[in-house]
Amino acid sequence: MMHNFIPPHRFFPYLTWTDIDTMSDKENVVIIQPVGAIEQHGPHLPIIVDAAIGMGVLGKALAKLPPHIPAYALPSLYYGKSNEHWHFPGTITLSTETLSATLMEVADSIYRAGFRKLVLMNSHGGQPQVMQMVARDLHIKYADFTVFPLFTWRVPNITKELLTTQEAQEGMHAGDAETSIIMSLLPEQVRIERAVAEYPPSPGKLLSWERNLPVSWATRDISKSGVIGDPTTASKEKGDRILESVSDGWVQVIEEIYAYQPFTT
Repeated sequence: MMHNFIPPHRFFPYLTWTDIDTMSDKENVVIIQPVGAIEQHGPHLPIIVDAAIGMGVLGKALAKLPPHIPAYALPSLYYGKSNEHWHFPGTITLSTETLSATLMEVADSIYRAGFRKLVLMNSHGGQPQVMQMVARDLHIKYADFTVFPLFTWRVPNITKELLTTQEAQEGMHAGDAETSIIMSLLPEQVRIERAVAEYPPSPGKLLSWERNLPVSWATRDISKSGVIGDPTTASKEKGDRILESVSDGWVQVIEEIYAYQPFTT
C-alpha cells in the first residue's frame, strides 16, 4: 500500500503520464505536498509523528472531499529541518538549504506538468519559515504559480478546546494533542506508560519560546525528556475527535484553494 493513509484515487503517483497529460483544468487542480519530519517525540512516541500526522489528516480530508474537486497528494517528504532535536538519538535532519532545494525542484516538476496550485502541507513546527520562503521564491520564479505554505494544525479545528489551559498555551511538542492523534492513527506505536510531562520555564515577561518575541533554542536547552507539554492526559477518544476536526478543516481549505483565482493587475 504505497498510498498509506491516502485514498488510492487521490494519490498522484498512481496516475499515468497520459492521465496527467490529458487532465482537464490543470491550472485549478490542487496538488498537495505533505512535509513532515523524522525526529524525537519523547520516550513514548515514535519518531515518525509529524509525517504520520500529515498523511493521516490529509488522507482523511481527501476521503471526505467532494468528488468534483480535483485534488491529489504527492508522496510525503518524510525528512525535514529538525536540527533543534538532533541531540536526541534517531532524529534525522535536512539542512535549510537541502529542504528548500528539494521543495523547489519538486515544485519545478509540478509546474512543468501544467499545474498551477501547490500546497506545502507542513506538519513540523520547526520549519514553517522554510515553507514560506520557498513559496514566495516559487511565485517570483513563476508568476502564474500559486503556492500555499500551510501548517497542518492551523486550519479551523477544535483541538485547543480539548486541552487544559496550560497545555493549550505552553504545549509545543509531544504533548496531549500529538499523543492523542497518534493514538488514533498508530495506536500500537504509542508507549503511553512511558509518557512524562515537562514544561520549560518562561524566558521572560515579553520573550517567549515560539510566539511573538521568540528566543532561539534547541530542545535539550528546555527539556530533558524531549517532551514540551503534557502527554499524560492524552487518549484515543480525544485523538479521534481531533483527527475528525482537523481533517474537516482541511476539506474547507482545499475547497477554498480550488476556488481561488489569483489577482491580476
